[in-house]
Amino acid sequence: MGDITNWSQQGLDLIMQYVPTVVTALITLVIGLWIIKIIVKAVNRNMGKSKVDVSLQKFLASMIGIGLKIMLLITVIGMFGVQMTSFIAIIGAAGLAVGLALQGTLANFAGGVLILLFKPYKVGDVIEAQGFIGGVHEIQIFNTILKTPDKKTIIIPNGGLSNGSITNYTTEPQRRIDFTFGIGYEDNIDKAQETLLKIIAEDDRILKDPAPMVKVSELADSSVNFATRVWCNTADYWDIYFDMHGKVKKAFDANGISIPFPQTDVHLYKHEG
Repeated sequence: MGDITNWSQQGLDLIMQYVPTVVTALITLVIGLWIIKIIVKAVNRNMGKSKVDVSLQKFLASMIGIGLKIMLLITVIGMFGVQMTSFIAIIGAAGLAVGLALQGTLANFAGGVLILLFKPYKVGDVIEAQGFIGGVHEIQIFNTILKTPDKKTIIIPNGGLSNGSITNYTTEPQRRIDFTFGIGYEDNIDKAQETLLKIIAEDDRILKDPAPMVKVSELADSSVNFATRVWCNTADYWDIYFDMHGKVKKAFDANGISIPFPQTDVHLYKHEG
């Protein structure tokens, strides 16, 4: 009977000893989570006013919230007398091991942050990078997703994009289209030049300023080549590019201007035995 009484007393003493700590820890946890929620909302609101990219805004707010919650958890655990030095060392060692195992993923993560911060491209742009060309469909934290004109989906890790060369075809509102058209050596170059300039003048999509250029650029093996350069709005680039070739072929045919193509002469010799 005495043992039971002692155990009961010891249990009561433990409860009385730890109840205030547990209550304090719970109150700290609840108030801390409430404050963190307010801080995250304030960060979101301020980044929204600063016109920060929505993807980056959500990501940064999430990271701030996670970091603050980890600090709060460490504080609450410390209230129970746990040695935080050892605990933090264990967390640091685990973080290092995970970092080494996921260094490629972390590089992509860092690349995604840099892309969202410095904006070398945005959703809707047409870019060329890592050997691929396509429209930017989505910018994620780890990857950028491109869509090609033939409906292929290309997923490129952000680590390579942030460290490599990127050609953005839609940054500028206007682009120059370069053509090379060849005529035969027997054809009249002035007539060919006038024909090309007429085709250009009749296309309203081609800008008058900067002025188009049609000049002889090369006396090639089988043709006289004209460098033809015109400017247009970026959205009209490919339509003009494809239409121009068809128009030139029809106009050259109508004006008796030849378009050379490679030919091979075969000579047959008869050997008498």
